[in-house]
Parts: sequence; C-alpha cells; structure tokens
Amino acid sequence: MPALSTGPGNDTGLYELLAALPSQLQPHVDRQEDQTFLQEMFGEKSLHSLMKLAEELQSKPMDSETRELLKLLSRPHVKSLLSVHDTVAQKSYDPELPPLPDDIDDDEDSVKIIRLVKNKEPLGATIKRDENTGAVVVARIMRGGAADRSGLIHVGDELREVNGIPVEDKKPEEIIHILAQSQGAITFKIIPGINEDTNSKELKMFVRTLFDYDPNEDKAIPCKEAGLPFKKGDVLQIMSQDDATWWQAKLEGDANPRAGLIPSKHFQERRFALRRPVTLVHPQRNSNRRLYEGTVNSEEMEEDAESGPHVNGFYIAGLRRSFRLSRKDRKTNKSMYECQKSEQYDMADVPTYEEVTPYRRQSSDKYRLVVLVGPVGVGLNELKRKLLVSDPQHYGVTVPHTTRAKRSQESDGVEYHFISKHLFETDIQNNKFIEHGEYKGNYYGTSLDSIRSVLMKNKVCLLDVQSHTIKHLRTSEFKPFVIFVKPPPIERLRETRKNGKVISSKDDRGSAKSFTEEDFQEMISVAQMMENQHGHLFEKVIVNDDLVTAFNEMKTVLKKLELETHWVPVSWMHS
Repeated sequence: MPALSTGPGNDTGLYELLAALPSQLQPHVDRQEDQTFLQEMFGEKSLHSLMKLAEELQSKPMDSETRELLKLLSRPHVKSLLSVHDTVAQKSYDPELPPLPDDIDDDEDSVKIIRLVKNKEPLGATIKRDENTGAVVVARIMRGGAADRSGLIHVGDELREVNGIPVEDKKPEEIIHILAQSQGAITFKIIPGINEDTNSKELKMFVRTLFDYDPNEDKAIPCKEAGLPFKKGDVLQIMSQDDATWWQAKLEGDANPRAGLIPSKHFQERRFALRRPVTLVHPQRNSNRRLYEGTVNSEEMEEDAESGPHVNGFYIAGLRRSFRLSRKDRKTNKSMYECQKSEQYDMADVPTYEEVTPYRRQSSDKYRLVVLVGPVGVGLNELKRKLLVSDPQHYGVTVPHTTRAKRSQESDGVEYHFISKHLFETDIQNNKFIEHGEYKGNYYGTSLDSIRSVLMKNKVCLLDVQSHTIKHLRTSEFKPFVIFVKPPPIERLRETRKNGKVISSKDDRGSAKSFTEEDFQEMISVAQMMENQHGHLFEKVIVNDDLVTAFNEMKTVLKKLELETHWVPVSWMHS
C-alpha cells in the first residue's frame, strides 16, 4: 500500500486521507463485512472531528493555550466524562414493552393490546354495557386525560381484558374498581370500534355557571368519579359537546388538562323545568319606598290600604293587594302570592350556563352600569349616597319621571322630570321605562334615557332597582354589573340596627321610624327570595354588616371593575 504523507508540505489533508483509506485497503480485505466495517468506521463523524482537532493542533505552533488544552484533554476525569457521554448518547430510552401474549386467538385479527402507564390520575374514560350486544364498550374519552393523550383508546372500542382479567361477564362497576386499584402499567385487550375517527375540533367556548353542581349528588351521571363539581359563578371551558346529555369541561385557568363531566345545557334545563316550583312573589311590605331609588317623598309613600302600585304595567293575581296586606292578614295567610303562568316563563329564565368572553373596558368606552339590589332597610340608599359624596364627578344617579305637580321648592330635572300623564302613558307604550308604578293617581318611573344621560357625562351610573328588572337591563349598551347587598344574620341585625331608623325620603324629610322585629324578619326573608329567584344574575354579593366596611368593599369592587378584565356574556360583544 503506498504511503501517504500528511506533512505540512503536502496538500492532501486528513479528510482526504480518511476518504481514500477504504479504497486503498479494499484489495487487502476479502470479506464484504470487513469492507463495510472499514467504510463505516472511517466515515464516522466523531472520528472526522477528532482528526480535524488533531490537524488543527499539529498545523499550528504549540502556544500556551494549545498545550493547556492538550493537558486538559489528557486528564483522566475529562476522559471519563467523555466516555460517559458517549455511553449515554448510544443508549435507547424508548419504553421496553413486554412481548405480546401468546394466547391471542388467530381469528381475532382485529384485537389490540394496549399498555398504558397510570399514575395517581384517573385514566379519563368511562365504560358501559351495550344494550344490544352485551359487550363492555368505551362510552366516552375525557379530553386531556391519560386515555385521550395516549390516542390509543377510542369511543366504541370493546373491552375484553384488563391486566389479563376477562371482563365480558363483569359489571361496569366491577371493572372500574379493578382500574381504580391498578397502579403503574395497565394492559388492555381491546377490539377496536368501527369508527376510531374521534378527532373532533377542540372548542374554545367558555361559560359562566348559574347554579351549584355536585356530581356525587347526581343520580343521573354515568360516572360520579368523572364528574366536575362547580359553584355558581365559576367559569368553565367546554372541551366537548359530542354527547348531547353530558358535556366535558374544565375550570378556566386550571392546570389539570383532564376534563370532567357536567350536565349539558339542554339536559339541565329540562331537569330544572321538571322540578321547578310555582313562581312565588313575597309580599314585600313598603317595597314601593324604594321603587324609584328613594326619590319619592315620604308623604307620598305612606301606606294606603286601598291602592297600590302595579309594576311594569301588568297585574299579577293577588300582587296588588299583596303590597298592602296588614300584619294580621300576613300572619293568617302564610302562602306566598302566585304568579300567573304565562308567556313570561321560558327557558331563558332557567339558570344553567351563560356563554361568556373576557372584556376589559377601554378608555373610549362608556362605564358599565352599576345595578344595586337588596331588600328594604338593608342600606342601599346609604351606600349609594356615600359613593356619590366620595366622588361626585365620577358617580351619578338617575332622575326619575313623575306626573304629579311640581312643588314650589322643586326644579324640573333635579328632583324629578315633571311630565304630563298622556306623555307618561305614551312612554310606557314605547317601553321607555325600566320601572314604573302608580300611586294616588300619579305615575312615577325611571327611564332608559335617564341612565343614558348619566353615562353620556362619562360617569358611573348607580341604579337601584327591583331584582326582577335586572334581566331587562342586561344589554350590550349597558353591560350592567349587578351587586346584591345582603343583610347579615338576624342576630347581627338586631345588634347593629337597634338604634336605626327606616327612612322613606331621599333627603331625610318626613317621618322615620325605628326598625321592628318584623322588619328584620322580612328583610331576611325577602333577601332569601331575591337570591333564590335572581341570584344567578348577581355578580357580587356584599353583606352590609357594617356600613363603613361594606362601603369600602364596594369601592374596591367598582375600581376593579373599571381596571381589570371580567367575563361578560358573548351576546354583549356581538350586538
């Protein structure tokens, strides 16, 4: 074999030498295996890199840095480190699965043997027995769960064995128990379903829950362990609506990728409708004191045994008299007053889920309407007054309309907008009032335009209304934020309000009387009624235990409302 010089004077470098060696050695090698070995050895990249390093070091003068590098490379611990690196780099870290079982029937050519590693989390799949064939099949795959992430198990697959245990004769509950007791690797013997194409598009749908849900108390749920509990007001991301009865969802912001089962909107609406009791109206004594934000003078609001207001222009059986029942009548007639079943009842009134989207107010947007609701005597007017005094340039209230004659000390547009009875009735027909009522032959009402007037001044409008009015204000124009002011327990009411007065005039004119035990009882019961009927529309609940504390909490809430991102109905953003 001719010698090849690699000295500095020769243009042939180490790369050319390595490339030429196999062909130079070929006449001296007999076996094809040896030739292949030589070809692979001299073509190894690591060898080329080593030769390149040696060439570079030999072609340059041995300066101090080169000598230091050679010294480092020759040290035992560096050689050991490089050796360990090579060993680790060559090792395969793919999981070593056990061999397939030998007892697979030859005619079961469609069988799948699947091995999943189960940690502490559930597998994320539910099973059921097929009513026609009796086979145990996969009913659903929970999005984000171990089974879903594996991509190996699909809805409709027939389950034959779990860890070598036949399951054809076992109940689904027994199989679930076997899975629950298993840890580590679990081997499934499965016959694939007809359709394994379950790659449905992941939804980007978010809903606010309008009721509390505990799967452990739900007899209809197919698997309690797979259920997702939630509280009213939680925001859920809907992961799948493939099942018309049971959706898959997870709590928004939850790091756990696995979804849980929740009743679908349609299914829950049906359940609520079936067990929905007759809607009842509680006789809220003196409720007309605050129909128009406490702006009606006390002498006009004295109780009249013969006449009473009607709300929103319609009468409900017994409602007119219910506002004027004497205490004796209320004690002997304990039943609430029944609303007529009418076209007013529809599925929109059944609180289940509301699709929502994030919203943050921009500087060019009007402020969101702030709606305050609560029973008489709970302190709505006091809280509203403190807000107005704290920043009169930032907060504002509406001016109501009335048909009564203007008094000498009053100014139009200040205490009231004074209009004719004909114009008021025309505005009622044109749906210009959010609330209106009649007292002693005069109309009183709060108009939509009075809200717009406050918002147009770039102020936060504070509106105090009856709770049933909320849903009429929930529009993209107003984007209302509803605060429910709730009384503390009755023991605390007796303690904190023992020296308090019931004031029926906005400017403290007229008479005021001390709270009675009946006032406290009624405040608690009316608050409970409001929560039961309209609590799903309340976005914040503030307990007015102490006025200063409640006021500070409300100011903090309203500041966050202006600066932070909140979830609002999708319809508000697309109207």
